[in-house]
Amino acid sequence: MVELSKIEEVDLQEIWSHEAHEFTPWLADNLADLGEALGLELELRGTEVPVGSYRLDILAHDIDNDRSVVIENQLGQTDHPHLGQILTYAAWYDADTIVWIAREFRDEHRAALDYLNGRTGEDTEFFGVVVEVWKIDNSRPAPHFNLVVAPNVVKKQTDPLPLGGKKYLTFWQPLVDTLREEHGFTKVPEAKPEQELRFHFGLGGVSYRIVFAQIKDFSVHLYIDNNKEWNEKLFDQLEKRKETIESELGKSLSWERLDNKNACRIRLYSGSKGTIDDNPERLAEIREWMVKWLLAFRRVFGPELKKLAPIVDELAE
Repeated sequence: MVELSKIEEVDLQEIWSHEAHEFTPWLADNLADLGEALGLELELRGTEVPVGSYRLDILAHDIDNDRSVVIENQLGQTDHPHLGQILTYAAWYDADTIVWIAREFRDEHRAALDYLNGRTGEDTEFFGVVVEVWKIDNSRPAPHFNLVVAPNVVKKQTDPLPLGGKKYLTFWQPLVDTLREEHGFTKVPEAKPEQELRFHFGLGGVSYRIVFAQIKDFSVHLYIDNNKEWNEKLFDQLEKRKETIESELGKSLSWERLDNKNACRIRLYSGSKGTIDDNPERLAEIREWMVKWLLAFRRVFGPELKKLAPIVDELAE
């Protein structure tokens, strides 16, 4: 019989003895992990940022949606003062996304965030996150972000799916159908009420992504998100082939190593604006562009990735 281990929770104070001096800097260095839990790509803008005579723990930027994010954290249980602080900081920085992190969420504060999500506009999002640390036997402690409040949980009471979400669902479905029926895709992600579709390459952490965020150019990109050392080595190997890759594509790409993040990406921007509220003819043109360049990315990057992955594995050992 296989002997099983026991998962144990670790007291946060054993890992971070001081919130401002230890936990906030650690969180700032690991925003990619928090962003993954939230479904956002976060970029650090500052820590202990002044708000009048007060200090916001972390100011970040939601890259894909081009929005400000305020993050307030506690190593203890949520309390009323911090609820007031997150609202004050959000107003000061005109933030659309508000993230409250704590060791434990009181029911009344969870209800408060749910209430705010249900009563504010679709562009305003409140997240409640419980931070935990676990270990197995004598393993190194591993942090975990447990999402306990999210904006899509309570959104507008009369409609469980926001209007913007319905529009994205309607936009993606013809694209998904085209890939399956006309281009022989056997593994196609379901159309979702989101701004992004992800296509896994079959190599751990590597995916192709189509992004249709409001305000910005729509884009197709290769996303590399395994461990940081492996990500950067694969990116560097691909960048050595930049001239050949761009020549085969017939396009210049945005090579984004993102040294302050875990992931790396290579992106093709459309060079033109588009929103989910455009007319049907324009949306059809955008879908056509996305399909064309997703296919081109697979054609050009696929062989390169298969060739370089073993080299990168050796370099990362």
